[in-house]
Amino acid sequence: MTKYSIEGGHKLTGTIAVSGAKNQALKVLAACVMSAEPCTITNFPEIEDTSRMLEILTDLGAEIEQTKNQVTIKTSGINKTEPTAELVRKLRTSVMFAGPLLARFGEVTMAHPGGCVIGKRPIDMFLAGFEALGAKIEEHDSHYTLRAKKLKGAKIVLPWIAVTATESLMMTACLAQGITTIVNAAMEPEIPALADYLNSCGAKISGAGTPIITIEGVKNLGGGTCAIIPDRIEAGSFVIMGLLTNSEIKVTNCQPQHLEVVLATLKKAGAKLEVGTDYIKTFPSKLKAIELRTHEYPGFPTDLQAPFTVLMTQAKGLSLIHEVIYDGRLFYTDKLNAMGANIIMCDPHRVIVSGPTPLFGRKLESPDLRAGMALVLAGLIAQGTTIIDNIYQIERGYESPINRLQALGAKIEKISD
Repeated sequence: MTKYSIEGGHKLTGTIAVSGAKNQALKVLAACVMSAEPCTITNFPEIEDTSRMLEILTDLGAEIEQTKNQVTIKTSGINKTEPTAELVRKLRTSVMFAGPLLARFGEVTMAHPGGCVIGKRPIDMFLAGFEALGAKIEEHDSHYTLRAKKLKGAKIVLPWIAVTATESLMMTACLAQGITTIVNAAMEPEIPALADYLNSCGAKISGAGTPIITIEGVKNLGGGTCAIIPDRIEAGSFVIMGLLTNSEIKVTNCQPQHLEVVLATLKKAGAKLEVGTDYIKTFPSKLKAIELRTHEYPGFPTDLQAPFTVLMTQAKGLSLIHEVIYDGRLFYTDKLNAMGANIIMCDPHRVIVSGPTPLFGRKLESPDLRAGMALVLAGLIAQGTTIIDNIYQIERGYESPINRLQALGAKIEKISD
């Protein structure tokens, strides 16, 4: 079993470039299924989750040509509409194949998806949306089947904001007959980025990035090229890392406008930052405790809540962390307490962090992707050595983390039992 070994207490210095956005790349991979023509993706993040999506595409019959941070998918050979269940259950984003397969082939059978265990994330909204577009649904304990001779445009009002449901229904509606309107749509930057790619292939999408998206259906989509935008969650993680380690580091190849609330929140907590058009630079800062409440974009992202909580263990005073989006996403805080943090859980959605407290190296297990990176950040400032197991969860979303952190001077390496 491979683990991370981290020797804490070292300042970092230098430049770290942000990779392509995981949450756009995964959706573009699914969108490729909607056309029989090739798609080339550049600035492609080479992470575990994209590798699993490529496995599903290969399983469906697509041909993959991959070089460093670029991949071309040839989908003309797709010859089945039921991805292998074992592959589907490896990650939750596999659900994104349901709509494109349904739209192109008229039917799809999917096992229920896997992914991080961070509270209930049902696919009811997906199925209700597909049904509104004219699909017939058969649900079973382990899988579901969707069929539609011809999808038809519809008005879909989402009961609450959901990123993947917004993206899935937006993609599917591209090949539906007539006009589809999605009301209460998510607004994350990855959504207009996905719409831009689909439009370049012949789709007619307007309003992406706003609460109301309109899709005028077309008969078919062509191929194209998609340049993945920088990963804002990775950028935010690295900025917090610089502040935690009292280091002067420059986070490049990012889009600070996608992190406006994050940067404002960090500055409120005392962070000294220099923000350029495509970079963010951190400086040693005296941190003070503040309240944090996660929110859908453009609010503070739930995916940066765990790194921010680690930051608050080093801030002076009491901070209230309110996780609004997911149940169970604060359970990792018992691992920070094991390292010496003083965190009280009020309920599954709120914790109080008292700081600053010194952290100490421990043997830990990564519970999920974002909490796993938070534990890495905690290990970087802890006294002694921190061992982190279940690193697959971390590498699902961060490309070559060891090499990139080592280049900044971090004492981190992979070890085997």
